Amino acid sequence: MLSSKTHETPPVTSPRASNTPDNVSIKPQRMGFEFGAQVPQYWMGENYLVSHTMNALSVLFPQGEQFFVDSVRAFRGILNDPKLKEEVRGFIGQEAMHSLEHTAMNQHVRDQGMPIEAMEEDLKVLLDAVRLLPKRHQLAVTCALEHITAMMADMLLERDDVRDDMADSMRPLWVWHAIEETEHKAVAFDVFQQAGGTYTERTVYLAVSTAILGVVATWFTGRMMLNDRRNFSIKGTATGLWRLWGRNGSFSSLIPAWLEYFKPGFHPWDKDNSKLVAQFKAEIQQYAAPAYRDGNRRTLQ
Repeated sequence: MLSSKTHETPPVTSPRASNTPDNVSIKPQRMGFEFGAQVPQYWMGENYLVSHTMNALSVLFPQGEQFFVDSVRAFRGILNDPKLKEEVRGFIGQEAMHSLEHTAMNQHVRDQGMPIEAMEEDLKVLLDAVRLLPKRHQLAVTCALEHITAMMADMLLERDDVRDDMADSMRPLWVWHAIEETEHKAVAFDVFQQAGGTYTERTVYLAVSTAILGVVATWFTGRMMLNDRRNFSIKGTATGLWRLWGRNGSFSSLIPAWLEYFKPGFHPWDKDNSKLVAQFKAEIQQYAAPAYRDGNRRTLQ
């Protein structure tokens, strides 16, 4: 006589919401970078404009990444996939570590006489205005900006010439940040999908967020250049603009990847660069301060 169990309907399992490859681990790692006299004033290609541009981007990270965390955390309660839940935990922890490290870098730039406090106050006003949007729209903004940071991270890891332009004392920060931005590049996107986010929402907010980011980053860069105007040179500025926006420039080369976001079926892991991440991850641990080596992690959630 057959067991009645043979006639039972198998349980229905919900599809996995996470689309991050199984070989990618999203775990926060504190590094404890230090900045001081060993960091040249113009640490990126020894160029006035490019260095101030990168410093301006660093100013955006602490508050910007807190906004990312808040927008993703708002939808934690709807998640059923254990893998995605764990990835959200890792995302929150990694963004917290990025904020700590870039706060230290920003203090270094502040010590050079740059008006960091004024820029941070302006950024707070802007982000407080964005927080008036519906929660899912805030998440769409996060997805858009995470796409931009993931593009920049991939470019930095792929291009030897960009990394070689960085001073030895500054390169580990940006490589480490690029690794972790790549690891969690799909977390906000996958949460957005689970929240019922639409194609229109995500694409409109990419266009809007890109425009606002461009204005703010340019404004912050200009304020730093104005503060450092004694070292201004037309040739150095022209050279810097070409490095960023000329043929195969650091920013202009990102345009095709930016456009990929407008594909209806786009997903951040359509480009699987996990092997590249693993390559650099194996090298970056040596740059962690002794207190944070060998898997000694600190997670803020």
